[in-house]
Amino acid sequence: MQLRELGASGLLVSPICLGTMTFGEPVAEADAVKLVHAAIDMGVNFIDTANVYEGYKRVLGSAGGVAEEIVGKALLGRRNDAVLATKVGAPLGAGPQDRGLSASHILREVEQSLRRLQTDVIDLYIVHWPDKHTPLETTMAAIDQCVRQGKVRYFGASNHSAAQLCEMLWLADANGWPRVVSSQIPYSMLRREFHNDLPFCAKHQIGVTPYQSLQGGLLTGKYRRSESAPADSRLAEKPAWMWELNDGLYDQLEGVEQLAGELDISPARYTLAWTLQQPAMSSLVVGAKRAEQVADAVAASQIAIPEEHFERVDQVCPPPWRQPDPIR
Repeated sequence: MQLRELGASGLLVSPICLGTMTFGEPVAEADAVKLVHAAIDMGVNFIDTANVYEGYKRVLGSAGGVAEEIVGKALLGRRNDAVLATKVGAPLGAGPQDRGLSASHILREVEQSLRRLQTDVIDLYIVHWPDKHTPLETTMAAIDQCVRQGKVRYFGASNHSAAQLCEMLWLADANGWPRVVSSQIPYSMLRREFHNDLPFCAKHQIGVTPYQSLQGGLLTGKYRRSESAPADSRLAEKPAWMWELNDGLYDQLEGVEQLAGELDISPARYTLAWTLQQPAMSSLVVGAKRAEQVADAVAASQIAIPEEHFERVDQVCPPPWRQPDPIR
């Protein structure tokens, strides 16, 4: 795979990033370790996890930590093969300091993540969700402390808008703090509310690393009108994590499948290739249960979607409205 720049960090990452949200259940520890090794052997050098990930057992406020522990075991002896990202900020318990982006929570959780990951440094530390109760200055000062102590190399954001990223850049410039180098957003053909933020990220060298590019498997071609969901699909295993299937959604899925068929590739490969050709894209966070799914994503990263297909995708899956230039 041809590596891509991760924003202005200087890091080079594979266009496919192995996501680990399902580590623990349905991907058991032994299988997850094998999956990490297989992905690295295929050239995937970017691994994304979070301190709250524990697979389908995850509920709001549960203990988390499972995926980080598995990734730590998988990278023993192979740590230098991976750019390792983890996150902080989501609820990890019932206590008042068990969530958010306060200095207290960040400085406590970075130590816990380092311990579980069995590493001395986190390559990319990501603030998981915006925290309306904590001033952004407080959060960024804590991140700066982690960087100065050598526990974190770079800092990214997840689920933040371009306006919030802009404030982070301003505060970094004003205070000499680390600048945000990545933005992890939910983004797919079916979910494009962050679409108009991409040019901002490209302009300011913030690498976009979207999750849910296949929208929980909806864009793989496995869901068909008037047919039951496959037994090993997310809809069958964890329906609460899936969208409601209706005629309008099936119209879009069939439209994407038709476009993919014109290029003689699967809807999954078509979708991932299309996403990688959007502005500012550095790497797609792709969850997998089996090594062949990682191999399929890697193959998708080599495909170039013809220019004329982009307008046709917009007709099937319209992007959000964009305000006209007020000067004109």
